[in-house]
This record gives sequence, C-alpha cells and structure tokens, in this order.
Amino acid sequence: MAEPERTERRLRPAPLLFEPSEAAADPEHFFDLESIEDPRELLVRATELTLAFRAAQDRAMEFQAVAAAQLADPRRFDRLSPAAIAAQAEWTEDYAHRMIEFGEDLLRGTREA
Repeated sequence: MAEPERTERRLRPAPLLFEPSEAAADPEHFFDLESIEDPRELLVRATELTLAFRAAQDRAMEFQAVAAAQLADPRRFDRLSPAAIAAQAEWTEDYAHRMIEFGEDLLRGTREA
C-alpha cells in the first residue's frame, strides 16, 4: 500500500533569529519586540514569533517521538525501556509509552509529520 500523500502544507513561520548574548542576558529584551513602538507592527511581529515557536515546538516534539521509538526498538541491542526513556526525557512512563507509539507511527509514515 502506498504512503498517503500529504495534503496539508506546513506553515512557514517567521525565522527565529538568534540574539546576541548581551541582549539575551537582558530580561527586558525579547527578539527586539520592546523597541517596536507601532502597536500594529508589534502585533504582527509578536504573532509571527508565536507561530514560529509553536511550529518549532511541534517539530521538536516529533523528533522526540522518533528518538523515543528508535531507543525503544526491540531490534536494538541497547534498547531502553519506556521507564528509562521517561527518566531521561523527564516524562511520566505513560507519556513515554504514548510518545514511543507516536514515533513508531511517524517512522512508518502513518501520521502527518
């Protein structure tokens, strides 16, 4: 059976630019948002950052799930138990089981990534 075609396109969020270390050390500084005076421009940029962070979080979670599935793969001689994966990732064991299953689905290509 062929893999289902992906019909949903990923949003292309605003790029997350790395901040200089001195700016990051300033708790009032956040991606230069504090310097934007026009509220409309501030709303646009803050929304772009919100979408970018959400997309980054979703993508990172998919990579976590794939890694968990690979680490739990019974074909690996050094496989980890769900409890060991949970401890390493600071998850509950139940969540580790769900992430392993999600990762297995992603690896098989049965879920939209």
